[in-house]
Amino acid sequence: MQNHPVLTMALLAAASLAFGGCAAGLGGDDYSRAEARQTMRIRFATVESVRPVKLEGTKTPIGATAGAVAGGVIGSSLGRGHTGSSIGAVLGAVAGGVGGAAVEEAVTRQNGAEITVRLENGEYLAVVQADKGENFRRGERVRLVGSGQATRVTRDAPAQD
Repeated sequence: MQNHPVLTMALLAAASLAFGGCAAGLGGDDYSRAEARQTMRIRFATVESVRPVKLEGTKTPIGATAGAVAGGVIGSSLGRGHTGSSIGAVLGAVAGGVGGAAVEEAVTRQNGAEITVRLENGEYLAVVQADKGENFRRGERVRLVGSGQATRVTRDAPAQD
């Protein structure tokens, strides 16, 4: 098979997706740029339970596009003659697009935790976030930090002298 610059670019795009295009952080210590300098409400609670969950991966056009380009180039090189090459390119692009989308979702999937807490007023809440190895335990005092749309669970920091 010949060296194709388009194939090389598609493979580089797929690699950058796999290693750099993961979803924004979803853990208790992760903040988006939009959350910086925003006032957030803090509530204290006690952990009632923690259970592992899966956070689905991202589903952007990047994976499908990279897969379609790579599949189209590979498919066109497999066909014989002008018609076979065109058919191979189309079939390769379709298959590559579907495969690229699936790869993107799988690569960006994360382990998460559903943390059920009891607030000081007796109300129960559940927060789902990425599992960053915090290992929250039943009975542990935690802080819920949020701005209305997003809430995260963090450890209650000990008072400093």
